[in-house]
Amino acid sequence: MSAWTCKIDTPVGEFVAKFTAAGLCELRFPNQRHGATTRSIARRQAIAPREIEDWTNATRRAILAILSGKTPDTLPPLDMSNGTSFQRKVWTAIAEIPSGQTRTYSQLAARIGRPKASRAVGQACGANPIPLLIPCHRVLPATGGLGGFSAGARWKKLLLERESANLG
Repeated sequence: MSAWTCKIDTPVGEFVAKFTAAGLCELRFPNQRHGATTRSIARRQAIAPREIEDWTNATRRAILAILSGKTPDTLPPLDMSNGTSFQRKVWTAIAEIPSGQTRTYSQLAARIGRPKASRAVGQACGANPIPLLIPCHRVLPATGGLGGFSAGARWKKLLLERESANLG
């Protein structure tokens, strides 16, 4: 399966998006490790089909909206096919959490019909390949605190603060 990797410049740094023919399959935060090099990104961008360019633009608009604490008007198509059936259920439930609200791992486990699977829900959050658009920063431990986030606690706190500030 072909994949295209694109750099997306934003005021807070460069995100890296990876697309398949089905849609966005990975989104990395600025300075987060990823496999593609700048040279391979440039070469892949040059041969990407028109829809990848459209999806990249939609991803850019969504990132900018989220960084402003707003809900994006539209998202690019998301390709979650690399996840297990359980992970896809968790990611779908996460995507339903409204901006400015949070849920606990145990609430998500109950939501997907697996009330004793809160630890597995946490692992699915950690495996989320599109953590900004599938907003796992909105998932917190029941015991308090921020919990984990693949891009780091600083990003999780920043995103939650921006969403909360935008509610007022």
